[in-house]
Amino acid sequence: MKIAVIGAGAIGNLVAGYLKIKGEDVTLVGNADSLRAVKENGLVISGARGDFEINIDIVSRLSEDCDLAVLAVKTQDLEKAIQDNLQFLKNAAVVTTQNGVACDEIAAGYLPKEQIISSIVMFGATYLDAGHVVHNFDGNWILGSVFGANNRLPTISHVLKEAFPVVISDDIQGMKYLKIFVNANNCIAAILGKSMQEAFSDPQVSRISIAIWKEGLQIIRKAGIKLVSLPDFPLERLEKLTALPLDEAAKIFSGIMLNLSKEPLYGSILQSIKRGRQSEIDYINGEFVRLAGENKISAALNEKLVSLVHEVEKNRKFFSKEELINATKGLF
Repeated sequence: MKIAVIGAGAIGNLVAGYLKIKGEDVTLVGNADSLRAVKENGLVISGARGDFEINIDIVSRLSEDCDLAVLAVKTQDLEKAIQDNLQFLKNAAVVTTQNGVACDEIAAGYLPKEQIISSIVMFGATYLDAGHVVHNFDGNWILGSVFGANNRLPTISHVLKEAFPVVISDDIQGMKYLKIFVNANNCIAAILGKSMQEAFSDPQVSRISIAIWKEGLQIIRKAGIKLVSLPDFPLERLEKLTALPLDEAAKIFSGIMLNLSKEPLYGSILQSIKRGRQSEIDYINGEFVRLAGENKISAALNEKLVSLVHEVEKNRKFFSKEELINATKGLF
């Protein structure tokens, strides 16, 4: 099977590298910096499974058909990535990996729905520089379809399990909405310009995280959306933590985040900002804001955090802990 991994960031590099190690026929599609770095030094992966330097084909755009394409760019870059490579995706099974819930509909604007496999990434990685990623922690790769039964799922899951444990979901949309809660606290570390561990070592900051979840849960319930447990993040955990007194829940959350990874973990939003790129905030916390607007309820905290991230993107200046606390005062 010819595999293309489109996007040479944290997740794309990790997936491409591990599939290549297992002997799969993989081509990585990346930008000019990635192209140069990987051609000169190979693809470098360090972290959870050890250190690797992998020789892998890398191109700026596809030039031949593939059987499987893993779309590993951010949601805001997805449309262009498909357009640039569409000629060679006509018959491929296409796996979306983006956070939020918008990616499958974006892909369906260009490709037949029966070709699209939705996925949720539960493993973590940090993009250090072109061609080099740290694999922070292992986790499942959840596959499913938001467009009804997909007869390509068994074959694709058999291939992708070479890289990560695969779980097939009957309700991946409900899982994707729960995954938004997993990602929703990335915005705080991005606003502060710190690793997840450093940002959430402070229980005061962790209080904001629990408040994000409380507000998000209220919005999701009002919208009538069914959340479905993830293998590594049961719905019960979210419900129990948000039901506790705020300070007690914040201490528990802080402890979880401090033990997330031995290496510093930089959330996807901050990684984009550090690379001078637009982040995916509008598809994570912004999804809570969108749903709140549709259902005529407040998303004051998430709306404020989205605006703070956009301010950091624009000015390239991070906020202090005190500034963040003051900016969110009275919103929860």
